Amino acid sequence: MIKIIDWYIIKKYLGTFSFTLAIFTVIIVIFDVSEKLDDFLRHDAPLYEIIFSYYAGFIPFYLNFLSPLINFIAVIFFTAKMADQTEIVPILSSGVSFKRFLWPYFISSTVIFIVTLIFNLFIIPETNELKIDFENIYVDPKSDNSKMYTHMQIDKNSYVYIENFDNNRKIGYKFVLEKFTGYDLKEKLVADKITWDSLKSKWIIENYTIRKIDGLKESMDMGLKKDTTLDMRPKDFEIYDNIYQAMNMRELNERIDKEETRGTGVMVDLQLEKYKRFVYPFSAYILTLMGVSLSSRKVRGGIGLPLGLGILLSFTYILFIQFANMFALKGGLPPLVAVLVPNIIFGILGIYLLIKAPK
Repeated sequence: MIKIIDWYIIKKYLGTFSFTLAIFTVIIVIFDVSEKLDDFLRHDAPLYEIIFSYYAGFIPFYLNFLSPLINFIAVIFFTAKMADQTEIVPILSSGVSFKRFLWPYFISSTVIFIVTLIFNLFIIPETNELKIDFENIYVDPKSDNSKMYTHMQIDKNSYVYIENFDNNRKIGYKFVLEKFTGYDLKEKLVADKITWDSLKSKWIIENYTIRKIDGLKESMDMGLKKDTTLDMRPKDFEIYDNIYQAMNMRELNERIDKEETRGTGVMVDLQLEKYKRFVYPFSAYILTLMGVSLSSRKVRGGIGLPLGLGILLSFTYILFIQFANMFALKGGLPPLVAVLVPNIIFGILGIYLLIKAPK
């Protein structure tokens, strides 16, 4: 049963979290405007696009990224203030166990966990698409939008090579399609150009030669143009580093399934993005536990010491996540391990702080 004191703590928790969230929103937007203003002016970005495309994606993305820090600061701030005003001592002295005292914190962190998970799975990918599309046009447009020397396996027996793919025009040059049965090459198609037809959702192959092999027999077929259906799309050749953040879960899972066959070298990026969306919301519980354990003791000097220590730990947590991601991308660490390790380590630290917290 939720009692009056529980509602009091829940309102303080969620109210402080929302207020801190609003402050961080203003701060990061002000800093970003001052940094990006020259880019906006240089590329003639429309004001409407800046507000409803860029910042409509920018604000959710960075608030989601900084939510562990914001959550930690909020918990420590209002809990340390309660301790400084001698509100916690009477609660514990009245016979309430420290475990029972944590109950409203658990409820509040569950609310934040659910909201964060929903945002990670359904909302952030959509807003990221707005932000990324804007950045690739008005902030950091690439002068050369071509992907070079692409090898790809599109099904169990078929392999594709494209020497140069232009994403702006959806055209690939020097196209090769090889089909095998076991280790035996059965068919090889070589074409000067392959173009994506968005109306038919098919590829148009131009100036092609098809070589068919049947044991010792070979045949050749040539032509100027033909339509074909292949299990690949122009987005498979996109070269933007942040493109996976704009994929919804269905697209991400489809891309992972295809990557298992194709082996183009982006599996780690895809899995890392997928696992992060499910695992990182659990930071709401871990950092809440650490925050309460650190700040529930009344200390000389007020809330400054626990708040400073909390900010240091939260930045360490975010830094640890970034290091783990880099080890996954560059060092061969399995993506799931890279996502879980920071939460496991800080979860153990949270339990240790809980044991040491005053009861």
